[in-house]
Amino acid sequence: MPITRNRSVKSVKDELIKKSREAILAAVQIYNNPQITFKSETFITLAVIAWTYLMHAHYHKRGIEYRYFRKNGKKKVFDKTSKGTYKYWELEKCLNCDECPLDNDTKNNLKFLIGIRHEIEHQMTNQIDEFISAKLQACAINYDDYVSQLFGEKYSVSNELAIAIQFAEINPTQRKQLASKDKLTSNVQAYIAEFENNLTEEEYNSTRYAYRVLYKLKSVNHKGQADSVIDFVEPDSSHTSEVEHILIKEKEPVKFLPSEIVKQMQKEGFPKFKMTQHTDLWKATDAKKPEKGYGTYVSGSKQWYWYEKWLDFVRQYCQDNATKYQ
Repeated sequence: MPITRNRSVKSVKDELIKKSREAILAAVQIYNNPQITFKSETFITLAVIAWTYLMHAHYHKRGIEYRYFRKNGKKKVFDKTSKGTYKYWELEKCLNCDECPLDNDTKNNLKFLIGIRHEIEHQMTNQIDEFISAKLQACAINYDDYVSQLFGEKYSVSNELAIAIQFAEINPTQRKQLASKDKLTSNVQAYIAEFENNLTEEEYNSTRYAYRVLYKLKSVNHKGQADSVIDFVEPDSSHTSEVEHILIKEKEPVKFLPSEIVKQMQKEGFPKFKMTQHTDLWKATDAKKPEKGYGTYVSGSKQWYWYEKWLDFVRQYCQDNATKYQ
């Protein structure tokens, strides 16, 4: 959007916010459309546009230059396209700016989605909705929070968004089948594993990075009680006793390389537990059998990653054989 002298700061800002809100609303509406299968890919494209316009509006309001330029002495020479229009910062450049107002976890969420977009934009993908839906939910919630923080509650989109209605209950077995990693292309698997292995535990578990919720079916026993299909219950809430069963539990497992498992055991006081002992242990227990759920092979990076379940198993093994490995 060109910045001209005959347009006020307010008019440019308002137009940027308007386009930003339209983009995020379109992203959510398309994602919630049951007739569309290309949901995540479309959501990411539109959400990146929405956040880019939002950041441009913020920088424009603050008087921060967000057009690309180079210095010719003291003069700014602005980069332009072949059609003569200004080249504006892409979202990643906006996030890396020192004046970026977003918190680190929100930035991680957006950088994750940008990376996914890079992996899928030049090739056909299998359905990836089940594997990144927590990131998309966080992206939408973060957007509403920041558009309200930066420009006021009147710009909130929360009243215009709704949870998608699901008519058929999904039991745990069906959920497992739906979320089979065979649906993910190897490059996407490798990207997710690499990105999340670089996050700290705190960053990974932040709701601004991924909004993971526990959907629980709850019966209403008395007149006047709320009769909602979906209830959000904190893990330590006293209301968990009223839950009949879990409908969906979405949690992406933390992944560890073999060397990280060994390093952790040595850190916990078992210096004699080394890679050889780790290899012998998983072979002796057939730990790489898929049905055991101890880990997964990511073909894109050609690496086996262990889950926290395996880390707990190894820890117990070392504790049971403490004199051998201390």
